[in-house]
Amino acid sequence: MNLPNGVTGFYSSIDNKPNEIDENHFKSICFDLIRRNQGKILKIDEANLTSNFSKVKVNVFNREIYVLLNAYYPFLALASTVEFQHINFIDDPVLSKGFMPFYKVLSKEELNEPLDIRNSKGKVSLENKNNLNSSELEQIFYWKPNTVGEVMFNFWD
Repeated sequence: MNLPNGVTGFYSSIDNKPNEIDENHFKSICFDLIRRNQGKILKIDEANLTSNFSKVKVNVFNREIYVLLNAYYPFLALASTVEFQHINFIDDPVLSKGFMPFYKVLSKEELNEPLDIRNSKGKVSLENKNNLNSSELEQIFYWKPNTVGEVMFNFWD
């Protein structure tokens, strides 16, 4: 999975600030899809200073699921738990199919891809395919995430 420039929410200058995703459109899609599957919206948390994603907690198919949307790219993930610095990503074929016309639904496998951070002669580098800017790389080396999902859906401030 390629990590695009700005996906973390960090940028080096105002000129390369990433666009933000329309959260109202996201909420509307969630309400419609969850209602069509006889579910309920339990809580909505918008992206803020301490996270780079919107989070909608739903009860559908007799279980609680979190629907996560990156604030800067149309990347959507599903999770069974969302806690500070730990998200348990899951796959749900029905919800994934419903969101696919609007967003790139990332699989558990894509999100759990390990980060390949290397330290060679005092120089740290990220070997995963990426177009991240220098500010994002600094954050990765500071926070030390383990997976691609922890970069794309983060709690960095």
